[in-house]
Amino acid sequence: MAGQFRSYVWDPLLILSQIVLMQTVYYGSLGLWLALVDGLVRSSPSLDQMFEAEILGFSTPPGRLSMMSFILNALTCALGLLYFIRRGKQCLDFTVTVHFFHLLGCWFYSSRFPSALTWWLVQAVCIALMAVIGEYLCMRTELKEIPLNSAPKSSV
Repeated sequence: MAGQFRSYVWDPLLILSQIVLMQTVYYGSLGLWLALVDGLVRSSPSLDQMFEAEILGFSTPPGRLSMMSFILNALTCALGLLYFIRRGKQCLDFTVTVHFFHLLGCWFYSSRFPSALTWWLVQAVCIALMAVIGEYLCMRTELKEIPLNSAPKSSV
C-alpha cells in the first residue's frame, strides 16, 4: 500500500485528552468572560451564571449579559478548535461533545434537566457559531499551499 498523506489511526488517548482540553478551554474562557462582564457591571460572579438554565434570558440584565458571555465564549472556543484540534472534519464532533458535557454539568448542578427555552436557544447558537467558525479557521489552515522548493540542487 502506498504512503498516505494523513494517518488515520484510532488513538483513544489523544481523543480523550483533546476532549479534556476543550472542556478546560470552554469553562476557563467562559469563566473569564463572565468575570469580565460581571466586573464591568459590578455584579458578583456565581456558578449559577454558568450552570443554571433559568439565569439566561432576555428579560433581565444579568440574563442578557450571561448570554453575551456564552456567545463570546463560542468565538473563543472556535480558536481553541483551531489550535488544539486542527482538523475541520472534527470541529462539529468536539463542539457537540463540549456542549453535551455542559448539558450534563447543568443537569447535575441544578438537579433537574434544563427546560428553559432561552437556554436551549443560546446553546444552539453557540454550537453553530463554534462549529462553523472553528471549521472555517481549521479549513483555512488546512488549505494553505505547501511550499515546494523548486530550485535545482547544486551538484558538488
